[in-house]
Amino acid sequence: MKFLAITLIVHRPDPITGVQKSTHDRFREVLDSALLADDLGFDGFGVGERHERPFISSSPTVVLSHVAALTKRIRLFTAVTTLSLLDPVRAYEDYATLDHLSGGRLDLIIGKGNGTAQRDLFHVTPEDQWDRNAESYEVFRKIWRQDKVSADTRFRPPLTDAEVWPRPYQQPVRVWHGSATSKESVDLAARCGDPLFSANVTHPIEPYAELIRHYRERWEYYGHDPAQIAVGAGTAGIHVAPTSQQALAAYRPIFESNLTFFRKAGLPIVFETLEDFVERSSALIGSPQQVIDKVHRYHEQFGHTVLHLHTDASGLTDSQHRASLELFQSKVAPVLRREIPDPPFVWGPVLPAPPLTQELPDV
Repeated sequence: MKFLAITLIVHRPDPITGVQKSTHDRFREVLDSALLADDLGFDGFGVGERHERPFISSSPTVVLSHVAALTKRIRLFTAVTTLSLLDPVRAYEDYATLDHLSGGRLDLIIGKGNGTAQRDLFHVTPEDQWDRNAESYEVFRKIWRQDKVSADTRFRPPLTDAEVWPRPYQQPVRVWHGSATSKESVDLAARCGDPLFSANVTHPIEPYAELIRHYRERWEYYGHDPAQIAVGAGTAGIHVAPTSQQALAAYRPIFESNLTFFRKAGLPIVFETLEDFVERSSALIGSPQQVIDKVHRYHEQFGHTVLHLHTDASGLTDSQHRASLELFQSKVAPVLRREIPDPPFVWGPVLPAPPLTQELPDV
């Protein structure tokens, strides 16, 4: 199993102290988190893309380029690239450049990812967002694979024998499809033969497991080898402590603060108590063995081989959060790496095979 550290770069007051860091300090915190993830041995570091409050992750290519310059090993993920909002030509140019600068360490997770405010900002409607997402990805996919591209598009000017530069480093970049509730994104992933990344954050396991089962059915419907399926899954939070009592005691004020925030904002409450949240959500809160057992329970339903964890402290102190991630990597990750397989592809740059060399005959 592989492990990603993910941030959506939420920028709001700390749920416990009420203090909100400056924008500058929040970005510095993201860079520090990337370095910590690299040092601790995480397999990937992901940055979301949002264009509405309370997020400041509107330019993931810029952030990931800086992370690429600071690190050498860790793979770089988007979480998610909102292609329904973007011109696919411009998105290709940005990500192909980032891929070259990072030495082929880029993986994309694409998705609709649209709240109302960012849909309005980009004049995208609930009725056309799925068509926009599919069209943008089809054009993006063509550009990455073809030197000249023609496309009769609805949502941007058509392309006729268009050349887009720079040409890619990875051939092609691996693209995961982020999915939360929609069969449209799942079907697009299966049709293209691409891996799926389940959000698995807001609700209990059942709706996510149903979508993953649908993905597997559509994958075979489109004629792909079932052995080549790769599924990733998210988590709703993390705090690993030596004992379950310590984990719950540290996380309880965070949960209660978030519950108050959701109620004031008029947001739906899915989990009324911390105990229910720990039991039925995807949050990994407990002792190392409890976390191992919970990931296995989810794996029985998902068959996932990649797991993402939140890289932000989210109300924990910096020392608590670092200790939690260190404990995860020392006590949890090694067990899960042994017991759950990796994805069915090389975890590294997707490069073309080297040309065959022909030996000259002896003379």
